[in-house]
Amino acid sequence: MSVRAGISCCLLVLTLPLQAAEAVIYSWAESRAEDARGYYPVALLKLALQKSGDRYEPKASRLDLSQYRTLRHVELGRNLDVTWTLTSPEREERLLPIRIPIDRGLLGWRLLLIADADTQTFAQLDSAEQLKALRAGQGHDWPDYPILQDNGFKVSPSSSYEGLFHMLQRGHIRYFPRALTEIQHELDARPHMGLSIAPQWVLYYPAPVYFFVKKDNTALAAAIEQGLEIAIHDGSMRKLFIEHFGAAVLSAQLQHRKIVQLNNTLLPPETPLARSELWFTPEQGF
Repeated sequence: MSVRAGISCCLLVLTLPLQAAEAVIYSWAESRAEDARGYYPVALLKLALQKSGDRYEPKASRLDLSQYRTLRHVELGRNLDVTWTLTSPEREERLLPIRIPIDRGLLGWRLLLIADADTQTFAQLDSAEQLKALRAGQGHDWPDYPILQDNGFKVSPSSSYEGLFHMLQRGHIRYFPRALTEIQHELDARPHMGLSIAPQWVLYYPAPVYFFVKKDNTALAAAIEQGLEIAIHDGSMRKLFIEHFGAAVLSAQLQHRKIVQLNNTLLPPETPLARSELWFTPEQGF
């Protein structure tokens, strides 16, 4: 081949269009851009897709849907490709899970939101049985509700998330278990309600939040899984975890609390409990 022919061939290759990246629509609406709850899952999804080496372009959804409708849209492949949620047998039946807990199970570490006036009462409790005898509150359709009931807790259901804070303020319930990553934001948003975090106690049960895709979208699931595994082994997932949750974990001082271990009766048998590197524990630290 002549030099001129070689140059012409190279120019032809350079002018060929690159394969377009495939859009991956994730379930955090553009309109929620200021809502911090989506920051970590979105950042982790972008990291996983980048690490996978495949040509995917993550994009926020234009839809702001309820959790039920979000799961349904992913199931049907209707303008949503991936979401993240606490797993359950029903959800794993309808959708394809990537079985790597995206927050290392942190959702299962539950501090207790209480009225300020009850601080001394909770400080003086001696046993988990005494705690169970006090009435808790949970959403009537949340997974936490049957889990607490199955573990012997007295629980009052509510159809309203905001209503649970008012039930607590009025003394209709004595505590409201909240995820370690949620509770301080909720307190900061309600400084007028006279609420605080209970001393000494923390509830724990395995609560894996996974990325989910449509059942037959095995290529996307494989890319996300591969990217997450790479991010676990090269430390970039742990780095992201610390950036987003490190301050909340340190503030909770879990090593100084009495841990009440619960059985998660909704946990699917395929949950990777044996892979200790996937789960946060106070003993292991970050």
